[in-house]
Amino acid sequence: MIRALPAAASLLLAVAAGAPPEAATPAPPPAGAETPLAALPYTPGLDLSAMDRSADPCGDFYAYACGGWRKANPIPPDQASWSVYGKLQRDVQRYLWGLLDRAARPAAGRGPAERKIGDAFAACMDEARVERAGAAPLRSDLRAVDGLASKRGLAPLLGRLHASGAGGLFDFGSQQSFEDSGQVVAVAAAGGLGLPDRDQYLLEDARSVEIRRRYREHVERMLALSGLRPGEARRGAETVLRIETALARGSLTRVERRDPRKIWHRTPLAALRALTPAFRWDDYLRAVGAPRAAWLDVTEPEFFRTVEAQLAREPLSAWKVYLRWHLVRARAPALSHAFVNESFAFYGRFLRGVERLAPRWRRCVNGVDRDLGEALGRVFVARVFPPAVKTDAVELVRRVKAAMAERLQEVDWMGPATRQAALAKLAAVKDKVGYPARWRDYSALRIDRRDHAGNVVRAAAFEMRRQLRKIGRPVDRDEWQMTPQTVNAYYDASMNDMNFPAGVLLPPLWDPRMDLAPGYGDTGGTVGHELTHGFDDEGRRFDARGNLKDWWTPQDGADFERRAQCIVDQFGAYPVVDEIKVNSRLTLGEDIADLGGTILAWMAWKEATRGAKLEPVDGLTPAQRFFVGYAQWACANERPEELRQRALTDEHSPPRWRVDGPLSNMPEFARAFDCRAGQPMVREQACRVW
Repeated sequence: MIRALPAAASLLLAVAAGAPPEAATPAPPPAGAETPLAALPYTPGLDLSAMDRSADPCGDFYAYACGGWRKANPIPPDQASWSVYGKLQRDVQRYLWGLLDRAARPAAGRGPAERKIGDAFAACMDEARVERAGAAPLRSDLRAVDGLASKRGLAPLLGRLHASGAGGLFDFGSQQSFEDSGQVVAVAAAGGLGLPDRDQYLLEDARSVEIRRRYREHVERMLALSGLRPGEARRGAETVLRIETALARGSLTRVERRDPRKIWHRTPLAALRALTPAFRWDDYLRAVGAPRAAWLDVTEPEFFRTVEAQLAREPLSAWKVYLRWHLVRARAPALSHAFVNESFAFYGRFLRGVERLAPRWRRCVNGVDRDLGEALGRVFVARVFPPAVKTDAVELVRRVKAAMAERLQEVDWMGPATRQAALAKLAAVKDKVGYPARWRDYSALRIDRRDHAGNVVRAAAFEMRRQLRKIGRPVDRDEWQMTPQTVNAYYDASMNDMNFPAGVLLPPLWDPRMDLAPGYGDTGGTVGHELTHGFDDEGRRFDARGNLKDWWTPQDGADFERRAQCIVDQFGAYPVVDEIKVNSRLTLGEDIADLGGTILAWMAWKEATRGAKLEPVDGLTPAQRFFVGYAQWACANERPEELRQRALTDEHSPPRWRVDGPLSNMPEFARAFDCRAGQPMVREQACRVW
């Protein structure tokens, strides 16, 4: 339910095959502790150079607002795509690099947080030590896998592996109860796949067939790196693909999983034992470190029936090689270049089209962010997030919520009972801006500046213990799921809260140096987007407390579905790449949120500037500046491989359609640019949900 392009997110922290150990790495930038916002490169909230004013805004507004940016910003060789969000995240990473480089230098004045993040960064950057270690960090776990004497031992071994961050067979953790959002429960979910999506195991188009062939070859090479002889590695890869294909066949599709009712199955532990009698759940739960619980959410019972069938069908030797693969896959990014480069050869270069290994400093910054994110974030926000910026953002959120209250009162298709429940839900939405109210305590996590791979495993185990300790306890409603330095935002349906990290409130996304129009178009749209998620096709199924509960009358629910179908039909006609079109059932929630969020941002901006004398600036009227500001967050270039992958796995439509799609439904946009009926940016049958 995240608005931002996931351009900087990767399946694995990947690195390029065949690349030299590291290209010459420039010296880290200065930390800039004394100059809060000036420490980061400044890009204005409305960038005139990013525009292409030769394009017709009524024909393709994305080209008009972003054409100059796209020409001037080719995709860097270590990226699958490049965007305004991605560039800002890169700038943040460079700033964090400076902080971490300084924190990594032993000094008496380092505080506990600085020492921990600095030592973790130093260990990661010690490339020579990592290279000398080779596959040694795998040995203990590989011995455990090789020593598996019977299928009875599979459950406790898998529990040990899951507890230390390795995957396989299924996913296990904790989540808020869908029935009582105030409590945390255990959850067992479908998993155990090495390809990004279950459909890639099952589709018979040429690309999917090629993906499976290349995947099998990749698994074979990784198994060989782990110590198997060539023939064993080849047969092992065939075994892995066979098991994973069966698991994929038993899994729900991504579209099916978007319905929360399909992934909530309150299951007593005794019933789970009966569902999979070949798997010793009590042994697994002890080994993984889960507290005692009478029941858990089994998200996909049919998947676990598939697990049971596979446990009976496949011999012990097959499970050994399957576990070996998932262990190596999980650990590869922290190992020597042979593992790192082979991992990237498949997941980065082949699947996503990335040309080159990301520099080591960037991978190490990402690793510290992943493992010690709030310790790093605490240092970050103290330097780049002044109180005045948070104050402005809080006021922006307040205005957008007021606009949503107005919309809920105005919509003519919603009856009184549903309207009252919707207003109650809106009133209960909690706003989190900038950073957590309480910082996470990492004191129990041991970091050794001479043991990078060990740090990664210990950090994963620390996080798993933290998650499992929540089971059976009240929910911590102050917790964040993103670090403050993340350039992104999200809405959590079970929490019924919106979360806006400091990273997404920096220029050019929120620029206090500019008039309000671009900022309300961009960041106001972000706030409106996340708020609308509480009332999209998924979020609307949760009530004010965050419980899965139908608070809609049948008539109002049917009216919502009819309006949502308009968006499904609109976006389903948009091309992505080659013959592929947007999977608008997958992107529906994001498409609803893009449209609803822009409408709310427009209303909030009009209210914020009521009575003010607004003048054109740089040849753009205030209304035009609002819409250009909205569009420029989405300026992006993407590789064809990335577009194909996202069409299958991403709940967001491509950037162009996230601009032209919603704006073509808004008469306010048409008036701002004098667009006429029949032009592409004026839809004959406009869609409107909120």
